[in-house]
Amino acid sequence: MKSDVRHPGSFAVVRCHLEAGEQIRVEAGAMLATSHGVALAAKVEGGLMRGLARKMLTDENLYTTTYTAPEFGGWVDLAHSLPGDVAVVPVRPEAALMIAKGSWIASNGEVEIQTKWGGMKNLIGGEGAFLVRAQGQGQLVLGCYGAIDSYALDPGETIVIDNGHVVAYEETVGHSLRRAVEGKTMQSRKSGEGLVYEFTGPGRVLTQSRNPEALIDYLTDVLPFEKD
Repeated sequence: MKSDVRHPGSFAVVRCHLEAGEQIRVEAGAMLATSHGVALAAKVEGGLMRGLARKMLTDENLYTTTYTAPEFGGWVDLAHSLPGDVAVVPVRPEAALMIAKGSWIASNGEVEIQTKWGGMKNLIGGEGAFLVRAQGQGQLVLGCYGAIDSYALDPGETIVIDNGHVVAYEETVGHSLRRAVEGKTMQSRKSGEGLVYEFTGPGRVLTQSRNPEALIDYLTDVLPFEKD
């Protein structure tokens, strides 16, 4: 699969070019358009039980849609549900990719999508206790809220990222959750930064420049609501 990102930035669209008979698996509702002749079929990825687990535990859609190019090839246009960038990321057999809820858009090749327990630190940190795990050989299309950044960490190199801004990280990367001001709850609150993740290489970490939870909090405050 070859791909190019159009309208990069706030309203990015990725066009995935498929050769004859090539397939791509897509999150339900992410498709904007396809070329003529591209066939699609919706199914529960990995079987019913895995699909239900992914839906309940990571808030991903129960169904995924497989697009298959005709004999003369074709293309599929995809976009994220939130205003922001998209990235096409390779998946390597030696380093599975852990993806935050809502960030997976599509995958191709021999990439298997599963649900995996991410630990209480992810639940407390707002990323959800269960993450989407992508393993195998191929490419992923990931979406984010805002701009996307990628950090390649050397062995032992550490980066601190505010919770809510994590898009994905390789399983080779160690991570822990702590207060922004270590050991000082009040100072962390005063700083406006409650919890942060520490990621330690080797491996890749992808982040988003905006926090979806902050958007939800803002809309909750300003939108009217009905009183009983």
